[in-house]
Amino acid sequence: MFLGKKENGMTTQSTQPTLEDIVSLAKRRGFVYPTSQIYGGLANSYDYGPLGAELLRNIRQLWWQEFIQRRPDMVGLDTQIMQHPQTWVASGHVASFSDPLVEDTKTQKRYRADHLIEAWLEHHPEKAEVKVEDMKLEEMAVFMAENKILSPDKNPVTAPKSFNLLFETAIGSVTGEKAIVYLRGETAQGIFTNFKQVLDSTRVQLPFGVGNIGKSFRNEITTGQFVFRTLEFEQAEIEYFFNPNQNKWEELLSDWKNAMWHFITQTLQIKEANIRWRRHTDKERSFYSTDTYDLDYNFSFGWKELWGVAYRTDYDLKQHQEHSGENLEYTDPFTGEKFLPHVIEPAVGINRLFLMILTDAYWQDTDRGRTVLKLPFNLAPYKVAVFPLLKNKPELVAKAKEVFGQLIQKYPTAWDDRGNIGKRYLYQDEIGTPFCVTIDFESLEDESVTIRNRDTAEQTRVKITELEAILAAMVH
Repeated sequence: MFLGKKENGMTTQSTQPTLEDIVSLAKRRGFVYPTSQIYGGLANSYDYGPLGAELLRNIRQLWWQEFIQRRPDMVGLDTQIMQHPQTWVASGHVASFSDPLVEDTKTQKRYRADHLIEAWLEHHPEKAEVKVEDMKLEEMAVFMAENKILSPDKNPVTAPKSFNLLFETAIGSVTGEKAIVYLRGETAQGIFTNFKQVLDSTRVQLPFGVGNIGKSFRNEITTGQFVFRTLEFEQAEIEYFFNPNQNKWEELLSDWKNAMWHFITQTLQIKEANIRWRRHTDKERSFYSTDTYDLDYNFSFGWKELWGVAYRTDYDLKQHQEHSGENLEYTDPFTGEKFLPHVIEPAVGINRLFLMILTDAYWQDTDRGRTVLKLPFNLAPYKVAVFPLLKNKPELVAKAKEVFGQLIQKYPTAWDDRGNIGKRYLYQDEIGTPFCVTIDFESLEDESVTIRNRDTAEQTRVKITELEAILAAMVH
């Protein structure tokens, strides 16, 4: 039968879609909406519609299953968005968590200096040796002045200044007595501040990891990259703790790189041609990191970081121990040795995975005149859609509802009885539903249905009793 993933007979996939293609599809089909649209929207902010919410949930679930639930050396946390403000002093975010900011002298619009330089370099290949990520603030200022780099509106800009990304807020009920707190800039710090409690309340032993997934906030000055870079976003971070005298950090870093690659290429089924590793240069790498790699994806706006992994030594635990006064040392249960563990940190943005998946799955089937999201079965918001051939025939609707009721017990299932059957197929193709099941008059006679494959558009007749087995085969 045709029901597995087939390539034979399919048209050749076109090149990467434009960002405009993705934005149009996302809004048209309810994956992503501009937030607060009735009030004119909010810069760098988006809401996820019915289909987007389902896709995000599937991504989260797959990440949690693969990196937390299916590993004996991992546990998970769910930590607060607002934490004690000293958390961010200790981590260095209050002092140095910043972007290089410039301002258009005429429109007063603000931009990231490094992004303006990157855009300028795209049109000046003779400067290919310039690496923006290696530039310090002063070097950016000199480069922009020497090359007369302008804003997108072709106006002069101010010299770059350091702009802190942390959002401030206040807690307390009495005006004037409120305490300043920050919306977290990353989920990782909740892992470090809970390190001692995890040790005391579980039976973990080194090496082990702690994962944390949730919302983070950064006052980014960026426009034009859709959900790639937003004020509010979702992170999935891991701190993998180990004894540097017993485990080689190079081997652990390599293990995590392999695990990340597997998740992207096998679990999410992203094309390997669209991803690459990039090692941070000495200038770019954080001072506390011994080695850092980015897993980049080839978005329509260029190769951009998707997932980072770094060897952070014992910097974070040491900082929190110093600022809190709490002893965060680990005691080896076999040798009695006391020390601060070192960490490998893989950190990914769930929203970036989301944008990557939409981009990689987008397919213009020019032979059939349709747009298809070739989402893997495990990611598709709906796994199957059920249609009665005609909505004005009660007997067909009743049988279709019977099949729908059977399938929805196990799989997210869509119901659609609007318009002609061809338009219903095209709609499901565009939202990534792998299979469509149509109940027609023959179904009333022999308990069979037509099942259609999204990618090939092939249709096959099967018994209703076979449907669950067919879908179950796609899960494994």
